[in-house]
Amino acid sequence: MKLAYGRVRAKDQNPERQLVKFRELGVEDRIFVDKQSGKDFERQRYQAMRMMIREGDLVYMDALDRLGRDYDGKITEWKYITREINVDIVCLDNEALFDSRKFKTMGDIGKLLEDQFLNMLAYVAEQERKKNRKRQAEGIEVARAAGVTFGRPRKKVDETFIPEYEEWKVGRITATMAMKNSRLTKPTFYRRVREYKAGMNK
Repeated sequence: MKLAYGRVRAKDQNPERQLVKFRELGVEDRIFVDKQSGKDFERQRYQAMRMMIREGDLVYMDALDRLGRDYDGKITEWKYITREINVDIVCLDNEALFDSRKFKTMGDIGKLLEDQFLNMLAYVAEQERKKNRKRQAEGIEVARAAGVTFGRPRKKVDETFIPEYEEWKVGRITATMAMKNSRLTKPTFYRRVREYKAGMNK
């Protein structure tokens, strides 16, 4: 039985490029796609595929890193699927090297070569991710130094909050009522209180 596994890092990313490849290989119904990080293997669709595969099946993946991000975890998972369950995996972006069927025909030397190729590619991918994370962190620091802010902009104390704060301060309404009227959550309301008091003391 032919199956395919695809993954993108986030829900707003489109896996269509991977799906097109799978359909061209005749895999239509048994395509499993996760839209989440590959930091571990606790992914719903991946686990569903893992439970479905049986000896003799063939799993297509767009690339080895779709399997996961963790260097050791990828190798362990590949070996479990191909050697314990006896299911074959083909990575389409590097099919010449990563087609477990080819290694199996070579016996023990095939296992040795497979291990070497897996270690090499997984290591390179891991180092590339680390470099990307470092570049991203450096870019954020440079942007912050230039005055760029990240995340939602904080709302300032406004005319809606001030009357409610004054009413609450003199005891005419409760804090809960002031929060409701100001449309603020409890943490935000008390942060506004601190900001307002700080502004008055300047």
